[in-house]
This record gives sequence, structure tokens and C-alpha cells, in this order.
Amino acid sequence: MHAILDSLAMIGVSYIMGFLFYGFYRQLNARVQRRWGPSIWQNFFDNMKFFFKSETLVHGPMFFFGPMIIMAGAFTTVLFVPFLKDSNWLQGYSQYGNLILIIYLLVVGPLGNALAVGSSGNPFGVMGVTRGLTRLMGLEVPFFLGLGLVMLQHETTSVHAIMAAQDGLAHWGIVTNPIAFCVILLPFIASQNGSPFDVVGAPVEVYAGPRVEFGGRLLGVLMTQNMMMSIAKLVLVTDLFLGGATNILVLILKAFALFVLTTAVSMVFPRLRTEQAVDFFWKVPLGLGVLGVILTVWLPWSA
Repeated sequence: MHAILDSLAMIGVSYIMGFLFYGFYRQLNARVQRRWGPSIWQNFFDNMKFFFKSETLVHGPMFFFGPMIIMAGAFTTVLFVPFLKDSNWLQGYSQYGNLILIIYLLVVGPLGNALAVGSSGNPFGVMGVTRGLTRLMGLEVPFFLGLGLVMLQHETTSVHAIMAAQDGLAHWGIVTNPIAFCVILLPFIASQNGSPFDVVGAPVEVYAGPRVEFGGRLLGVLMTQNMMMSIAKLVLVTDLFLGGATNILVLILKAFALFVLTTAVSMVFPRLRTEQAVDFFWKVPLGLGVLGVILTVWLPWSA
């Protein structure tokens, strides 16, 4: 019973945090552009509206099962990322998994997205998926290398063990291994579909990208998984570099600070072209990652 309640609590917390964070993003973005912007609750209202609408287009079974695969990947990722340390709550099934498993789960969403959009045949959707998979090849290498640096530093793949090693501000990963943080931060912004790497759903070029054919409940499912997956990634980075959180308030504050950082970067830089984004990932963060490996081996951060 505890495991069921804890899992439902993690899903609920990630859902609420995701919609509130992105509601704040829409407000902040509007104020920067000198607009009033929508209510901070508008994303939640839109999501509920989608769930009460029916789909107007159907393109076969995979068009329906694709979003279900994406949602399953988001739920599973949330349940294997510990939200709190030194607590019996908001742990999900994280004690049975590690960073290796989380890496595999992060790929489920893009694959399900490609299967669903490919069955629709819409050229804008196919272009968006092609851009997304191309960007994925660019960002995965430095992102996984950054995770490898963290595992090498702490000599473990356990997220719980990595959080336990950060028992004070001086031992936070962002302080003891800033190179790994920078290596992960840039691909992390891209995985959140933030500028300058938002090439998948670029409205001027590919309309709405992969989501162009989706509507009603399926669009509500995609919107929900996007919010929940964003929170799972924010919490994961918080666990690895900001010492984790001992209570829900600290978790929200740390995750929100990281979200504001990525949002600020997205508001400053214009969008790159797809090939420019891949070229950037294979030069800047990947180069930093290689440097981090050399420094970690020769000058161990944990020493």
C-alpha cells in the first residue's frame, strides 16, 4: 500500500510542479515581451480541456499507442528518480534502479514519438521528428558523458549514493565537479526544448512539428508527459549536482532555481539551425566532457 501511495504522490507532485513551472515561464516570457500573458494556471486549464475533447483525426493503431508509450516512459522515469533523500516518501522504485536504467528510460519518449508521428504521414510532423532525432544524436553523447563523469567521480551508479555523498554545500556536485554540470546543462536545455536548441517544433519552419496532427485527449496526454518528464529531469539534475532535497519545499526551490536558469538562457539566445545545434554539441559540451574525463582521472574530484 505504501508503494502505491508513494508512486501516486510522485506522479501528482511532478504533474503539479510541471504545470506551475511552465505557467510561470509563460508569464515571465510575456512580461519580457511587454505583454500580460496568460494566468499561471492556464496550462492546467488547457490540459483539462484537451482531456474532455475527442480526437478529430485517426491514423491507425500506432497513432494512438505512440502517445501511450511516451506517457509510460514519463511515468516510469518519474518513479525511478528519487525526489527526496533520507525519507520514506517520494522514492517510488528508485531503490531498484540507477543512472544506467534512467538513461534507457530517457530514450523511450523520442522513440514513441517517432512511431506515432510516422504513422500520420504529415510532412511537418515527419520534419519535426527528423529534426528531433538528429538533435538527439548530438545531445546524447555529451549528456551521457556528463553522467559518466558523475558516476566516475562517485564510483557508483546509484542516485541515492550520489545524493548521500553531497552532505553539505561544499560537497555539492556543482562545486566539486563544475565541468560535469556544464556538460550536462547544455544538452539538458535542449532536452527541455528550450532555445537556442528548440528546432523540433519551430513554429515558423515546421508549424507545430510532431504535434501537428494530434488533438483532444492524445494532445492532452502529450502535454502531460512533457510536463512530467521535464520535472523528472530537473529533479535528476538536482539530485546529482545540488545535493538533493530533504523535504518537498527544498525540492521545489532547487528545481525552480534550475528551471529559472534554463529559462533565462532560452530567453537570451535565438534558435540555431539543426546542423548548427548538432555541431555545437559535438564541439563545446563534448569538448568539455573530454576535458572533464582527463581531469577526473588525473586529478580526482572526490580525493
